[in-house]
Amino acid sequence: MKLRAVSFLELVRILRTFGFKGPFSGGKHLYMVKENLRITLPNPHRKEISPDLLMRILRQADISREDWIKMIHS
Repeated sequence: MKLRAVSFLELVRILRTFGFKGPFSGGKHLYMVKENLRITLPNPHRKEISPDLLMRILRQADISREDWIKMIHS
């Protein structure tokens, strides 16, 4: 199954279900944290986060594509 574009709010909501806290402001971008992981979030003013950018965020967050898709469909 392919990844689809998501809104900024949907991204934050789902990352929270994976245990991330935030988003917090700092520097140029917002970020979320989980234990020793810190992931940078894209500019929330854009309409959607593309599948390519989403995949880069998931790699940073150590979340597999399969786990992400399961969480979206649950």
